[in-house]
Amino acid sequence: MLVSDVMTVFPAYIRLGATIRRAAELVSVSEVGQLMVLDHDGRFVGSLSEEDLVRAMLPGFDDVTATGGTLADAFRIFLERGRDLADRVIDPLVVRDTATVRSADELARAAIVMIDRGIRRLPVVDDGTLVGTLSRADLCRAVIYHS
Repeated sequence: MLVSDVMTVFPAYIRLGATIRRAAELVSVSEVGQLMVLDHDGRFVGSLSEEDLVRAMLPGFDDVTATGGTLADAFRIFLERGRDLADRVIDPLVVRDTATVRSADELARAAIVMIDRGIRRLPVVDDGTLVGTLSRADLCRAVIYHS
């Protein structure tokens, strides 16, 4: 079985230069934990996860203890950072050395890459073009419907 047999063909994506606010909106609306990132020519360049977004806004230990160290303080700082960062571009947060597979790759190979590297969603890229994504849920569907 090939990756193309079970991949998601309409992946959630965003382009370089978009704002952190737009990325957060897309993560929320698409209900995926990872956006694929394309350049202005539509070429795949990397990924941006909800974890990357949250981590950018999350206060550090020193920030929290400086304000008294309560959870309420930490959440207030988190919200302030979110407001401060909302209109900044996503480019510095993009992970560019993302593992990828091709649509013609064997599904078993992709599954091994995902499990070995702890990847939840893998970009499917053919000749530099994002053609889909492969998630762990897609792997589970393959087992259910193609066994």
